[in-house]
Parts: sequence; C-alpha cells; structure tokens
Amino acid sequence: MKWSEKILYALVFAWMKLHALLPLGMLYLLSDFLYLVVYKVVKYRVDVVRENMQLVFPHKSEAERRQLEQDFYHHFCDYFVETIKLCHISDDEMRKRIVFENPEELDNEIKKGKSGFLFLGHYGNWEWVTSITLHFDKNIRFGQIYRPLRNRAIDRIFLKIRSRFHSVGIPKEDTFREIVRWQRSGVQSIIGFMADQNPSARNMHYWTPFLGREVPIFNGVERISKKMGGYVAFLNVRKVKRGYYSCRFEMITTTPEAEPENLITETYARKMEATILQNPAYWLWTHRRWKNER
Repeated sequence: MKWSEKILYALVFAWMKLHALLPLGMLYLLSDFLYLVVYKVVKYRVDVVRENMQLVFPHKSEAERRQLEQDFYHHFCDYFVETIKLCHISDDEMRKRIVFENPEELDNEIKKGKSGFLFLGHYGNWEWVTSITLHFDKNIRFGQIYRPLRNRAIDRIFLKIRSRFHSVGIPKEDTFREIVRWQRSGVQSIIGFMADQNPSARNMHYWTPFLGREVPIFNGVERISKKMGGYVAFLNVRKVKRGYYSCRFEMITTTPEAEPENLITETYARKMEATILQNPAYWLWTHRRWKNER
C-alpha cells in the first residue's frame, strides 16, 4: 500500500477498535445518530433504494414504501456498528447473538470428508456469518469469496474484520484456482458465496425472475460444484431482534454433478427471494440490482 493508504488504514482501524470496546447497547445509540446523518442529511443512495423498492413493490402505497425505506436505513446503520463490534467481541457473545440452528444438516456430508458450497446473500448481518467457524470442527477451512475494493486500505480493514473467526478471504478472480488448490492439498472446506447481487457482464449466463423482475443470476457456484463435487446448501438468515440473528442450513443437493442444468441456481434464487420477502428491510437495497433486467 501507499503511505497515504497505510495512514488511512491505521486511523480508520484505530477508530473502529476504540469504538468496538463499547457495549453494543451504546453502539446502537451511535447507530441511531448515524441513521439521521446517513438517511436524513447525506441521503446516502436514497434515490437508488427508492427506485428499487418502487420496482419490487409497486402494489404498496407510497407510505408503506417510505416506512420500509426508513426501516432499511435503521437496519443498515445497525449493520455498520455491528460490523465495528467484530473488532472486539468474545466468542461466547458471538454465539449468543448469531445462532446456527442446525449445523447437523451438513454433518453427514462432512463425516464423509466432503467439502461444500454455501449460498447466502446480503441479508441480516452477513459479516457476523463469519462466526460459522465456531460451530464446526476446527479442521474444516471456511472460505468467503469477496470482490476486492478499489481503496486498498478499506479493503484490508474488511479482510481483517472478516478473518476475526479465522475464515479465509478468497478474491473473486482466484475462486476456482484456490478451490482446486485446497482440494489437491486435502483440505476439507465450506466456501460461502454472496450470490444475490448483479453479476459481471461476462458472468451473465442465466436469467430468471427475481423479486418480480427478470435478471441475471450468478451461477458460478453451480458450475464449480458440478466440476468439483461436494454438496451445496443455502443459509437462511432471520433477524430475531436488534442484535440477534438466527441462521438455518437448507441442503440444496449432495450430488451437484447429477442435477439438471440451472436447477441449483434456480433453487438458490427462489430461496433467497423468500428470505428477502420474510422481512425486506433487512436486505441490502443500496445496489442497482435491476440495472440489467430484461
């Protein structure tokens, strides 16, 4: 990194570490203040959020969409301070705040020595999902596919936070190469894919209705799992209340190579859609998900 990036990294991370010492109750007071700044003053991507909600919920009244918008920004600010808390939170507190209800759903495949692929999305607090490592054997390596940020200082901060529970960040461009390397090295793994956002132009291979609009869906998990074998599961996240989440594993297939083309991807799309609709305020509405609809 450049010196300017190193200084930025040191300042931002020190600020986060300092605030992470506060109990979450106090951090939620910060979240309430940030809500006013982000939503009312700065109006961060309000036009995008409003446009997305209009596309998905044309049947709702203006007042209903505005309430959903406000609920989203409250949660978005909670997500921010909860992510800061990852810099200083105990394993015991993390286990209480995000519960994985049924890890045994994956046990049969894990006992066979198989590696797996986990679908999830930008719902609830996906940064806290990295604590999944606390619920499985320490010999299983957890990888998370991510898109590197342009600002290397901020990118390094997020990588450090996401590795708090010893999961491994894998740059998107290195995904298949790294999975092959792990398999050849005899590493048993579970690799998480955030597959609910707009894929790059070269990855627009499969289109399907999603929240009422036909869009491209990232099908890399299906293509990789068909080549590598293993199992594919979906993580259904639910926000129980402020600061508490519950996650449930839903097996999609234990034989991806035998599944009809696009079935795995389509199953994920329907499950992700259902998760969002259970409470739309907890999904990330600030991205232009429908810019490539047809």
